[in-house]
Amino acid sequence: MAENQEYKESLSENLQQVITLLEKHKLVEELVHKQAMANHDLVESLVHKQNLYELQKKLDALHPADVADILEALPLEQRLDVWELVKADRDGDILLEVSDAVRQTLIADMDSQELLAAAEQLDTDELADLAPDLPKDVLQDLLDSLDSQNRARLQSALSYSDDAVGSIMDFDIVTIREDITLEVALRYMRRLGSLPDHTDKLFVVDRDGILRGVLPLKRLVVNDLDANVADVMAEDAVTFHPEDIADDAAKAFERYDLVTAPVIDNENKLVGRVTVDAVMDYIREETESDMLSMAGLREEEDFFASIWKSVQNRWAWLALNLMTAIVASRVIGLFEGSIEKIVALAALMPIVAGIGGNSGNQTTTMIVRGLALGQVASHNMKSLITKEIGVALLNGLIWGGVLAVIAYALYGNYHLGLVMMAAMTLNLILAALMGVMIPLIMNKLGRDPAVGSSVLITAVTDSGGFFIFLGLATIFLI
Repeated sequence: MAENQEYKESLSENLQQVITLLEKHKLVEELVHKQAMANHDLVESLVHKQNLYELQKKLDALHPADVADILEALPLEQRLDVWELVKADRDGDILLEVSDAVRQTLIADMDSQELLAAAEQLDTDELADLAPDLPKDVLQDLLDSLDSQNRARLQSALSYSDDAVGSIMDFDIVTIREDITLEVALRYMRRLGSLPDHTDKLFVVDRDGILRGVLPLKRLVVNDLDANVADVMAEDAVTFHPEDIADDAAKAFERYDLVTAPVIDNENKLVGRVTVDAVMDYIREETESDMLSMAGLREEEDFFASIWKSVQNRWAWLALNLMTAIVASRVIGLFEGSIEKIVALAALMPIVAGIGGNSGNQTTTMIVRGLALGQVASHNMKSLITKEIGVALLNGLIWGGVLAVIAYALYGNYHLGLVMMAAMTLNLILAALMGVMIPLIMNKLGRDPAVGSSVLITAVTDSGGFFIFLGLATIFLI
């Protein structure tokens, strides 16, 4: 927690320093521009270069991820000013770090040669992340510039969907044969000079590239160097196929505490690897996507995007909310006569609907989590529904009873209190049923159960709560 707070403070400090330098640069240039002096253009040029040098020096000292955070926090005009100062050999790394929305603004400011130069600095797996945002002509030039092996790898990576293991695997792997000694393997590693990031094991393959096992580096270190790789390697390594679901791979990484894992094709031929940093990036992106979807946003939004673009991103769920609100209002309209006779109904009915919505969202959250973890399936459906109805019934009786007492204290009508308790209980049961069924139905239809479930639950519990409460009041009080 302390480290996270320190990181936030460091990022805020770097951002403030960059903003201060930008403001200083703008102020000094305005002052010099207004001055009448000999060699005015030369002086103005020198001042311009001196101010920009100080800002560029600051950016050069920052990690690409920190520069990306600063770019995301700047309005478009200042963002592009800072982007112009980033050294060309860092463009590719920074483009990978910024959000998709901000990346589009930076790419739009670059010409084809700049984009091609930035892309050529990246590994094949990194190119696969950047390629979808590149203009088609730049992407074609990039493919033409690659050798046949890397071109095939990039085309293969681009062919997989965003939720497949193939989309997050990389090709930077170290392989050895099973018939060599550990000493030979160690000499081979030393000749390489460096190992790919997150290397915790070597992949053992035969002459045809078929995976035979993995050699963890810790086994290489602690075993006799005269031993053969075949005698020390692990043959039961966790493996994935490019078509596997990335979410399942992420769960396996957590379950088995993996750092890297081999990716093989249908013939057990080694085609790449998955690393823990790629898995973490995938989990973060999926989490952010779910959060945005639950809030009714169709995609990640640049904080400084145009008003029209932001409106386009947000309108869909607002339109759905409007329709559900109209339905709820028409339900209320059916009981206008009852509300006119007992005005207290208007004051109490939002309570029934609100508590029902909260309860339904709690149930939905539990079901979505259970689906994500593989704990909810057809075999336990009946028990799950029975349990949630039981929870709703008990909560309805407890909190409905509390509301009954409050209603009696406010309006001196115990019949109204009993109607409140009954309506609360029935609406919570409805919320429980919908909280279970809506995510399950969406999952069955192949849709993300986290997307829109809360909106649908709220719509059902609002309309249902109003109908139940006002209906019971009409029957028993009027």
